[in-house]
Amino acid sequence: MPRQSVTLTEKNDEWLKLQVTSAGDYANKSELINDLVRRARRSEYINQKFDRAEESGFVYQSSEEMLKEFKQGIRESD
Repeated sequence: MPRQSVTLTEKNDEWLKLQVTSAGDYANKSELINDLVRRARRSEYINQKFDRAEESGFVYQSSEEMLKEFKQGIRESD
């Protein structure tokens, strides 16, 4: 896994520390940051799909079909 060095503002660093210590869902800030990036990528993918659907003027998929496709695309991108 690539190693990165990131500079954070004090407020962002404190927020990350609080999330790690209070929630207990993450062992460290790196895990939390990876999860945040994963969520942002998923949101971006979904928003792009909606944009394309709106631009086409008509959507042939049901909401269930779209959700299934979103989940498949997310699994493939991880």
